[in-house]
Amino acid sequence: MLRDSLPTALRPVLRPFGLDGTRVLLELDLGRGVLEAPPSSPIQALRSMNTPTLRSVVEALEKAADDPRVVGLVAHIGQWQPSLAQSAELRAAVATLAGAGKRTVAWSEAYGELGPGNLGYHLASAFEEVWLQPTGDVGLVGLTAEAVFLRDTFEKLGVQVQLGQRHEYKTAANTFLESAMTEPHREMMTRLVESSMETVVADIAASRGLEEGLVRAAVEVAPLSATEALDRGFVDHLGYRQDVYAAVRGDEDSTELKYAERYHRSGGPLAALGSKVPGRGGDAVAVIHATGPIHLGRSGGSSPLSGPSVGSDTLGAALRAAGRADDVRAVVLRVDSPGGSYVASDAVRREIEALRASGTPVVASMGTVAASGGYFIAMPCDRIVASPGTLTGSIGVLAGKQVLREALGRVGVRRDSVSVGRYADMFSTDRPFDEEEWERLEAWLDRVYDDFTGKAAADREMPLEDLRAVAKGRVWTGADALDVGLVDELGGLSRAVDLACELAGVDRGGVTTRTLPKPNPLEMLFPAENSEAASAARLGEGIPLLDRLLRAAGLSTHGVLSLPLDLRIR
Repeated sequence: MLRDSLPTALRPVLRPFGLDGTRVLLELDLGRGVLEAPPSSPIQALRSMNTPTLRSVVEALEKAADDPRVVGLVAHIGQWQPSLAQSAELRAAVATLAGAGKRTVAWSEAYGELGPGNLGYHLASAFEEVWLQPTGDVGLVGLTAEAVFLRDTFEKLGVQVQLGQRHEYKTAANTFLESAMTEPHREMMTRLVESSMETVVADIAASRGLEEGLVRAAVEVAPLSATEALDRGFVDHLGYRQDVYAAVRGDEDSTELKYAERYHRSGGPLAALGSKVPGRGGDAVAVIHATGPIHLGRSGGSSPLSGPSVGSDTLGAALRAAGRADDVRAVVLRVDSPGGSYVASDAVRREIEALRASGTPVVASMGTVAASGGYFIAMPCDRIVASPGTLTGSIGVLAGKQVLREALGRVGVRRDSVSVGRYADMFSTDRPFDEEEWERLEAWLDRVYDDFTGKAAADREMPLEDLRAVAKGRVWTGADALDVGLVDELGGLSRAVDLACELAGVDRGGVTTRTLPKPNPLEMLFPAENSEAASAARLGEGIPLLDRLLRAAGLSTHGVLSLPLDLRIR
């Protein structure tokens, strides 16, 4: 072999160019899933150890496509069920790798065991070869979306719920006010599932070379046993892990296995030479993540009992830092948020407007969800890129309160108060709104809705009446949002970066992408000098554990611009 005939001293020099005989087989273990955003604190980094970010995996596969050392990719799908948006981004990266002549193989013990495996298989079908353990199934059973209703529970507890909403599709209020789906609620949910299923079927049919009718027919009889899946053309081989690796590696003992995320960190084919990665030190596109519920103050994630969140102070500071950076030519705002606070969302929107006014293009890249307040912060960007499966829109508002007087009285709790000011205790949970207070709440809802729709129409350059026709609190898939004008095109983060480079007039091949803010652990120990300092984009305490549990039950706790419920399509 060429490797054996080379002088030892030359091998490190020739290895980056694939001339030393070294072959690299990338591995991807998705058993723990992927992270939407990189860890933003040491605590988060410890909690997410060995879990790659979506962006690192995508960039690794794109980089490997141009690396002569890399011969292919073998991915273990496992029982992880990605969102449809995550699956779409990974599928595109796999297609890039396969298009460069690299072998791509997916395997799993089962694509859904005693449960749905729709999206895991959707991802696997993008690979050139799909393997399945002989005892496993393909759980391509179709998609389901569920809603939780608590009206009857609250009535039994003695809790009186008073909520207003704008408008009939802003169904977060239905969680508390109804016992089942209303007709608008059912209409919206049905279309979300139908649109998502259309994407899944079309993608699988295209990847596997099947007619869409055959894919839909299989859905009606799934889950498919291993032999059924093989006979119907949904898998290529039956075997265990050892069989997969033996088939992929063959007799090449010199093939080096490397996890895709580790390959990404190594810097790719130029790292061994100590060469500068193209674009580093030159033009840059800043990727700023907005992950989690939106609220005033600092973003969350520093507490082990808190989840990620979007604080308007932190996100605003990151946007200002990008505007001041000499090398940043454009910004990609990666939004994966169900919304939250109205005033926090509006504060972020104004920061984006200021950044654009300074001459820096901003492109929104939507992840799994960018709805209500999440849409509010995406709509002022120069362009909006969404995945076909993104949940977006939800242009609406809701507000109100729960009256707990009777419920607390049943366990012997009594409250009393004194107030100065006509509306000082308007939102007290000890009594209902009176007629005048309810009228004020309704007027406030109208004002916020008018502001939301007016700004959305202006940002999207749509007639107000056309915008309001697709608003009303309705949630859309990215595919349908494109049809109604709420997004500009379909694609993932890579497409958003390409578009940002086009808007900035820079060559994509000579640009590096970097995350902002990139916190310095030592810097976080000291107070910021001012609101313009990079350390101003630091973390707060995040979303408390109780609020996270409430949201898991479908109860929004983060503001009036929130997604109708913890909407999951599986």
